[in-house]
Amino acid sequence: MNGARLVVAVGGDGTVNEVVNGIAGVEGVELAVVHRGTGGDFVRTFGIPHKLEAALDVVRGTATREIDLGHASYVTWEGREETKWFANAASAGMSGAIAKRVNETGKAMGGKVSYAWSTVTVFAKWRNAQLTVKVDDEQRSGPMYDVIVANGRFLGGGMKITPDAEPDDGRFDVLLIGDISKRDLVMTLPKIYRGTHLPHPKAELLRGVNVEIDAPIPLPVQLDGEQPGTTPATFEVVPRALRLRVP
Repeated sequence: MNGARLVVAVGGDGTVNEVVNGIAGVEGVELAVVHRGTGGDFVRTFGIPHKLEAALDVVRGTATREIDLGHASYVTWEGREETKWFANAASAGMSGAIAKRVNETGKAMGGKVSYAWSTVTVFAKWRNAQLTVKVDDEQRSGPMYDVIVANGRFLGGGMKITPDAEPDDGRFDVLLIGDISKRDLVMTLPKIYRGTHLPHPKAELLRGVNVEIDAPIPLPVQLDGEQPGTTPATFEVVPRALRLRVP
């Protein structure tokens, strides 16, 4: 890092992910974020402003927070085993396909609308898969649409998917989304943006340090909005691995 003490990420969640993968484990380096992207899910958890001048005030400030990071292992699209850090949230299943569609079709409608429209579009064609999920010593198996492994609270352009997640408590909030219907999605989607969708009869929230996800067929893995590969995948919390500049 050539003696740098502060790295400023100017961009969206994907940019934050790239920077985190460059500085994770480097002693004495702080991260500041100036959001200029689409989703902005990472900064929402910490109240980092989206407006430029307010975000720059945070960059120039001195308040920091030590937060956890996630370390993921998965299979690349080329079939190699690979590891990568993530700061906000990972997942396996439908949300990986949703993020892929958003990135491929563009974000001209803005983050919230682009993700909401892609969610409905992908869900209409998606078929749930038999998943096996292990969170520390607890194991669940059955038909699921998605498994969210969250460090932060927001996903998909402002969905407050894990409203009680704390990014410095040393645990993931792991949301298992079961065999939901189209009616379930239509009725629940507005509640997700408010963070009032839980408890839900077809979802389960677990908390833990280590998560393993596997399926008979490979499912897309999502890390901070990027899609680097597929299951089988494992996710591990690394406590207080990043110092973030906050308001």
